[in-house]
Amino acid sequence: RIMYKIPLFKIYWDEEDIEAVTKVIKRGGYWAAGPEIEEFEKKVAEYVGRKYAVAFNSGTSALHAVLLAYGIGQGDEVIVPSFTFISTANAPLFVGAKPVFAEIEEKTYGLDPEDVKERITNKTKAIMPIHYGGSPCLHIKDLKEIAQDHGLLLIEDAAESLGARIGSEMVGSFGDAAMFSFCQNKVITTGEGGIIVTDSKEIYEKLKLICSHGRLETAGYFTSSGQVDYITLGYNFRMPTMIAALGLSQMEKIDDIVKMRRKRAKYYNSLLQKIGGITLPFETEYLYHVYQMYTIRLDGYDRDKLREHLARKGIFTKVYFDPVHLTRFYREKFGYKEGTLPMTEEISKKVLTLPMYATLKKEEIDYIAKSIKEFIEGENA
Repeated sequence: RIMYKIPLFKIYWDEEDIEAVTKVIKRGGYWAAGPEIEEFEKKVAEYVGRKYAVAFNSGTSALHAVLLAYGIGQGDEVIVPSFTFISTANAPLFVGAKPVFAEIEEKTYGLDPEDVKERITNKTKAIMPIHYGGSPCLHIKDLKEIAQDHGLLLIEDAAESLGARIGSEMVGSFGDAAMFSFCQNKVITTGEGGIIVTDSKEIYEKLKLICSHGRLETAGYFTSSGQVDYITLGYNFRMPTMIAALGLSQMEKIDDIVKMRRKRAKYYNSLLQKIGGITLPFETEYLYHVYQMYTIRLDGYDRDKLREHLARKGIFTKVYFDPVHLTRFYREKFGYKEGTLPMTEEISKKVLTLPMYATLKKEEIDYIAKSIKEFIEGENA
């Protein structure tokens, strides 16, 4: 096993995070269904500019629940990218629907609206784009328009991009609903966790039921001795109170963390743009990137050889993402083959995610850039 000098990510935490969790533990009660959960939901909803939020134990549970809340099921189709984490594609399968893969564009790796249009059938119920790696999806407004024109839902899988925006509009504010993840490699994290934001009171109430066994919470389950009624089929997708308390504490720091990440991305850019053959993360004045990941694309060089070269130098890099449609499960279930999504497959072969975290040192970025330069010069020799 290689001992890495520079990891792919580091969690940003401080004493306030420890205090927030400790307070809940020392209280000796409300480790589930505590007041911090609702506070956390309100804080995220407010931050994104939505009316409602429901917290979940993971982003995957959150996606599962939102599809259930919208009544998506057997015989329905949901258009998704294949260039994503697998849960985006799996969520439709959880509810008996079918994920239909569409191509991505090569700037922000978001869904390509033209290709999405081609995939719409009378079975399509929703379009579920992702906002990749901290970047807003370039064509999210076009996708919204397509969804409206065809009477489809737009559900944003914004797992990686809390805090990103287009102009003054926050990622997560474009769709009928949006999901954010708080898994450990995200900009702010609670270890595991997710949330759905929406402006629909009806969907909010359905999510609340699905999240907690279909139970009508007229009074607190753990605090009331009265009868409770179960009015629909639900799951236990609840976020524990300690996690929500940690989320609240992390939310206090989100703007600072984003600033730190953006500063490091800017420094990366200044060094890497001098080296030919590399496409840097795409950003413009109106596309505000929070750099949950710093992903480069190699043009004309062997990505895997670079990855091996960096590993030998003690630098941890990873491919985000290999195409979902080419995983064994999807090949076997749906018969997908190489060549199904040429653009997605080509981009997947060229991308490499470099170390990125709020406390990444200047010298470490120097070392990474120098190692990349060395590789490219060696290849050109």
